[in-house]
Amino acid sequence: MRAISSMATRSVLADLAGAASLAGLPALQIESVGGVDAARRVAEGEAFDLVFLAEPALRRLATAGHVDGATLVPLLVSQVAVAVPGGDAEAGAAPQAHAFRDAGELRAALRAAPRIGYSTGPSGTALVDMIARWGLTDELEGRLVQARPGVPVARLLAENEVDLGLQQLSELIGQRGIRILGTLPADCAIETVFAGAVAAAASEPAAGRELLDFLRSGAAASIIADHSFGAPADPAARAD
Repeated sequence: MRAISSMATRSVLADLAGAASLAGLPALQIESVGGVDAARRVAEGEAFDLVFLAEPALRRLATAGHVDGATLVPLLVSQVAVAVPGGDAEAGAAPQAHAFRDAGELRAALRAAPRIGYSTGPSGTALVDMIARWGLTDELEGRLVQARPGVPVARLLAENEVDLGLQQLSELIGQRGIRILGTLPADCAIETVFAGAVAAAASEPAAGRELLDFLRSGAAASIIADHSFGAPADPAARAD
């Protein structure tokens, strides 16, 4: 079976697909690309069995009839974290705390940073919106550096293209050349819910539904946690 996902979930989905195969479910080959490109390819009719994207993007595809909305389920929750360049030999490790005590400290850090890296995905959009709500858009103009599609913010940090980077924690962990400060504090937290759905062009829709059931089952929970993702708020989405 063939699937497409955004880059943010490539590692966790690879491990989940492996576990599903060991459980006797069909083998799943997942192509991970930039989320915008993934949505475009699905909308243009490219044949996939399953699609994994940020929930709002997947719901738009469902409304347009490109995925089966009845099968759409939230699977993963990712928090946005903050990182800085950390040396070539250092890999980003899972943080134990928030990067800052509150939104005021985050605002101060943004205003002090010469160059701020953010992603093309939903977390980047949410950050830009938050900056606008704080009235900092004009002040930070020229200092916000958006990563190219498919390029992680960690690469911008490691190559010293930016001094402060914000992206989903799952994309920062394990990347060399960065130091993760922590996730955003509760009063300005940004989280992305990733979902899966059976594509309208699926050749094996029943098998696709089986795989989605496995990915939201208790059997997948430890793999999801190992990749620093959380569970969706709706407990039904993780029922066995």
